[in-house]
Amino acid sequence: MAAIRSAHAAQYPEQTVRYINLFPPGAATDLLSRAYCATMSTLAGEQFVVENKSGAGGTVGQAAIAQSPPDGYTLGLGSIASLGIAPSIYPSLPYDPARDFTYVAGIWQVPNLLFCNAAVPVRSLQDMVALVKANPGKYLYGSGGSGTSPHLTMEWLKQVAGLNLAHVPYRGGAPMLLDLIAGRVHFAFDNLASLLAPVRQGQIRPLAVTSKERSPLLPDVPTTNSVYPELEITSWGGLVGPARIPAQIVERLADLTHETLKAAELNRIFREQGATPWWLPPEEFAAFQQQQQRFFAGLVKRVGASAN
Repeated sequence: MAAIRSAHAAQYPEQTVRYINLFPPGAATDLLSRAYCATMSTLAGEQFVVENKSGAGGTVGQAAIAQSPPDGYTLGLGSIASLGIAPSIYPSLPYDPARDFTYVAGIWQVPNLLFCNAAVPVRSLQDMVALVKANPGKYLYGSGGSGTSPHLTMEWLKQVAGLNLAHVPYRGGAPMLLDLIAGRVHFAFDNLASLLAPVRQGQIRPLAVTSKERSPLLPDVPTTNSVYPELEITSWGGLVGPARIPAQIVERLADLTHETLKAAELNRIFREQGATPWWLPPEEFAAFQQQQQRFFAGLVKRVGASAN
């Protein structure tokens, strides 16, 4: 029986592979996932088909992945939201990040961008801090939802810089961005991928990125860690499947992902979306997820964040 399983694994994939994206069609993760799956399909000789299953900060789709057969034919996105942050902000989850998944490979990283309404009289993170401190309680910040990476990043900045800045949560980044452009809220963090067009159109003003180094897409925008060295958060996405996928299939998927992330067209699409290809092999990806879960548990406790 083991020999038969090994033979099947060596020929994997032999049919269409279902890839569950945790967020709605048209979102940055959807565009990145489709670019990744298109290249995987070319290299593997079988289709990797994206299915969107969104809800509850990505936990609905993450649970669907966990509950699938461990045969390598249902995989999907493992994200910072559902595997890094969610364990600390939801009182119960329909999955255990350590027990219920096979961690296959890292795929991308995307920094958050601190930005403001174009009429706010600031041009840097230092300007923002000075303005808010001089006008405590006057300014508002928006987020795409409580307990998200952008929300936690701003709460962390508030703690580090000592800011009195009220939070206005929205049901997603798109309505928040519309209200910020209209001036109903003044500041926000959000994933860089969703902000490139309004930055280039002058609708919002970028102030800082949360990555370790400056983004090549916005080379004139400094990093948050250049002002506050500890303030560094990068969103991430990787390939996961249900627990107990055969090791040979995991190895095959990891190898395919490694080759996929070298593809010129995929790299072009990732750059356009503000993403950086991010290769991590299975063991390192699993260890990284555990580190991120511990990090966000500490951050959520410090800032008192919740999903409500």
